[in-house]
Formats: sequence, structure tokens, C-alpha cells
Amino acid sequence: MNIKLGTVLTLEPTVSENAEKYRCKIVDSYDHAIYVDYPVDTITGRTVFLMDGTQLRVSYTEESKAAFAFQTEVLGKRKGQIPMIKLSYPGDSEIIKIQRRDFVRVVATLDISVQFEGEKYPFVTDDISAGGTAVVLNRAVKFKADDEVSLLIPLPFNNGDIKYVSTTAQVIRIWQRDAITLASLQFSDTDEVDKQLIVRYCFERQVWLRKKSKD
Repeated sequence: MNIKLGTVLTLEPTVSENAEKYRCKIVDSYDHAIYVDYPVDTITGRTVFLMDGTQLRVSYTEESKAAFAFQTEVLGKRKGQIPMIKLSYPGDSEIIKIQRRDFVRVVATLDISVQFEGEKYPFVTDDISAGGTAVVLNRAVKFKADDEVSLLIPLPFNNGDIKYVSTTAQVIRIWQRDAITLASLQFSDTDEVDKQLIVRYCFERQVWLRKKSKD
């Protein structure tokens, strides 16, 4: 297990209507599990009590400033001098390095509705990140570079949930890749909850793509 005792973790529920974040510290580890002290809400400062089975995204930073993330589940609690929560640990090979300079962009074919001047265009994405998306244009459009469009993006998650992100975006450019026409869009009015939903989707997608490449 490469992750060290004393490492500070940030926990984010994978199923939540709010952009919640908790902070805790690793105090023990054993086989495929880590034990953390009771997490504290980063905004309210209050102790958070997590139910067994709660799904979470874990992120942390090493001394080298490199950032990493993995998915976990609350497995139980352990009493002692320091009350602890037991979290599943997927193994070192499942840890994903987080790109800090830019939002992680993943290849993904998602339905997306683009609205401009009262007209709606049903397209699919070529890739997506928390900062923007590239859309495959299979028909002529009225919008061009520097125009602002409205978007509706359904995001499917591993647990079967589908969350809808509604935001606006600036058209950065319209370009060709081989015989495909694409529009690069930069999100311009994404609230924190929707941004966290996209980050969560990209993380799950990244995990899936990594597993697929190993098969």
C-alpha cells in the first residue's frame, strides 16, 4: 500500500445533491482497507457521520505535490482511543493521478442538447471535462466562434443514476478532424454542484477506460 499513514484525505460523496467535501486523516491500514478518523465537513467544521455502504471519492496530495484519487466505500467503524471509520482500498493499481493544471478531459460519447437563438440541436460529445466539451456537429449550425450557447447534458453514473447538467458555454472554435466537424465549447456558467457532477463523471469514466485498456 503506497498511501502513507497520516495522509490527509478529502472525501466527496458520489451520490449527493450538494457539493459536499469532508476532510480526515489515515490513522491505520490493513490489507485492502484504511482506517480514518471521523471526517469533518470542510465548510461547517462539524463532524460527519457516514453510514456503512456510503460511496465516496477520495483525493489526496503527496509531499511531491502530486495529487491522486480513488473510489471507496464505508465498510464499518472501529472503536478505540481514536474512533475510526473503515474505508475500502482498491489497491495501488487503481489509484488515478489527478491532472492539476487543467481539468481532466476524458473521451466520452454523451447526448447533449445545444440551444442557440431559440433553436435546439441534438448532438453527441467527443470528450468532456469540468471545463468544457467537444461536440460532434453532424449538421449545419448557426452559431460560430465567440457565440454563447445553452447546454443540457445527461450524465450516467455507475450506480444507475442519471444527473442533468444545465449550463452555458462559449464557442471557442469550430474545426475539422479528418471528416468530422467539431465545436469546442468552454463552460461559462457552471455552478459548483454541476461542476462536481462532471468531475465525478470524468473520474468514473477514467476508471472504466483504465480497466478496459487492461482487458
